[in-house]
Amino acid sequence: MMNAANERVISVLNELNIECDITLLDHETRTSTQAANTLNCSVSQIAKSMIFKSGSGQAVLAVTSGSNRVRLDLLAEIIGQSIGKADAEFVRAETGFVIGGVAPVGMIKCIETVFDRFLFQYEIVWAAAGTPNSLFPIKRSNLYKLADGRIFDFAEPLD
Repeated sequence: MMNAANERVISVLNELNIECDITLLDHETRTSTQAANTLNCSVSQIAKSMIFKSGSGQAVLAVTSGSNRVRLDLLAEIIGQSIGKADAEFVRAETGFVIGGVAPVGMIKCIETVFDRFLFQYEIVWAAAGTPNSLFPIKRSNLYKLADGRIFDFAEPLD
């Protein structure tokens, strides 16, 4: 059943004229590997949305491939200040989402967002839709709309 977080995601995507087909699962997919296994796709095709905390205390959203890790030094260079990990309470307060369900859109606050260039090699990637048990596919052309030019190299392979 859809909840308020899912509805926020749908609303923003609709405003951007992006078709949204949310898949609700009967189990959680809090990790990229869990999501990829459930969807039968590559871990690289999972767009994981990670919230970080800037030196000034602001939330920063880094959307990267499930097979990559964010390099904090590069992310700090992009945003122009230090960056660190955010705890679960901060993530929920800034986004309205829980860890494992953070969507790339639909935050309750305006958050600086950057996208990993690596994601754009795929025709379709999957992103969390506001809860740990909801996902949605997004075409590369629509991912470009979400990114709005904020595409950078700030990640490296996990392996």
